Amino acid sequence: MATTRIVKLASVFLDELPAHLSWRVINCWSKNQYRFMTSSKRVQDRSKNKRVHDLEIVTEKWKIANKVLFLMEILKKEPEMIIPIRSLDQYRRQINLPKPHKISDFIRKSPKLFEAYKDRNGVVWCGMTKRAEDLVEEEERIIDEHQDKAAEHVTRFLMMSVDKRLRLDKIAHFRRDFGLPIDFRTTWVHKYPQYFKVVKCNDDEIEHLELVSWNPAWAVTELEKKAMGMSEVNNYAQTPGLLSLPFPLKFPPNYKKVYRYGGKIDHFQKRSYLSPYADARELKPGSLEFDKRAVAIMHELLSFTVEKRLVTDHLTHFRQELVMPQKLMRLLLKHFGIFYVSERGKRFSVFLKEAFEGSELIEKGPFVLWKEKVLGLAGYRGKKKKIQTASDMSDMGDDDYDDDGGLFDNDSENENIEIQLELEEDNSIGRWEEDAFLRDNDHDEMEIGDVGCAYEEDA
Repeated sequence: MATTRIVKLASVFLDELPAHLSWRVINCWSKNQYRFMTSSKRVQDRSKNKRVHDLEIVTEKWKIANKVLFLMEILKKEPEMIIPIRSLDQYRRQINLPKPHKISDFIRKSPKLFEAYKDRNGVVWCGMTKRAEDLVEEEERIIDEHQDKAAEHVTRFLMMSVDKRLRLDKIAHFRRDFGLPIDFRTTWVHKYPQYFKVVKCNDDEIEHLELVSWNPAWAVTELEKKAMGMSEVNNYAQTPGLLSLPFPLKFPPNYKKVYRYGGKIDHFQKRSYLSPYADARELKPGSLEFDKRAVAIMHELLSFTVEKRLVTDHLTHFRQELVMPQKLMRLLLKHFGIFYVSERGKRFSVFLKEAFEGSELIEKGPFVLWKEKVLGLAGYRGKKKKIQTASDMSDMGDDDYDDDGGLFDNDSENENIEIQLELEEDNSIGRWEEDAFLRDNDHDEMEIGDVGCAYEEDA
């Protein structure tokens, strides 16, 4: 109704103006209306001029690594760590390999990790190479050595929640991010009864992980530890309350005009906020204190992760339990000096910018180093060669197999050698920097025109 009245008043006003002035008013209004409608906070709309080249490289290479790691996990679950290639078709969505891409092609592109064999009945099986099996054993050792730290992070996650309880299936989304084992939900959660326990709430029979005991020494944020110059805090009995520690900010060098908004940013940094481990029930949604505490929670969670990055979908699952705003993505985009959101792939990822120097993590733990080994052997970006599909392989003769039963292409033996050399010289990682998407100068050119808008509400 209000919109209708405005339109009617505008039409009366325009009727009273000369024709040449009416046209100018309409033209000006349409431009402003267009500008208003396109001032979206969506990542796709705002990131084109603020894309961080180095972190997009990180996203791209881990996208490829995750495909390979998922296939390795599938094979690990099999009794003999082999599976018919046809059975892998059901995992296309998880591997993110839509048709017409062939799973057999995907396997053959990483010959240092995967092997294909044909049995007497003509069924083609996929398995891991000896080098890949050694990597699997190495990962298990790392997980075993890291499990106490992972238990601490899960416990602190529960301590940040309102009811000190979180759904088990939601925590499972962070399994790889926290360095948890595959049997996290069935076995691992019962190994630390002094920290947490599995309970079923209400009548829905949904399993939750509930905090057993509060540890004051773990109610200290990673920012506080850095400020105290300590990696671990013992015998800390202070009750979590207000904090005034600033968040590390990292703006790229081509943010030339950041000094214009330094006052507003400084005002945000100096404002006190409630600790992520303090009770936040009384905070008013939408208030400045509410939003800054949400920033602190996301900073803390990202600090727990192996790669200092998370899928944003997994964060939004905990908005209610962690007392965070509904428009969580807007908050991440607003504070792009602290976080960086990448829209590469089907799911968005959020990075903790302070943890990176260029495209490299400043501190690489055992999990990251292990994952880099896997990535170095995954020749996924290697030159594509013509190969047989699983359906074609049933018609192949004995000459198409090597002495160990492995598949090879007699017509492209020289090409195989060339591919092998190419992958070794390339180290499998540098090629991502040649991606046309990442080389686009428009994507490298960043602007900070809306930094003021981002911090205006905080002034």
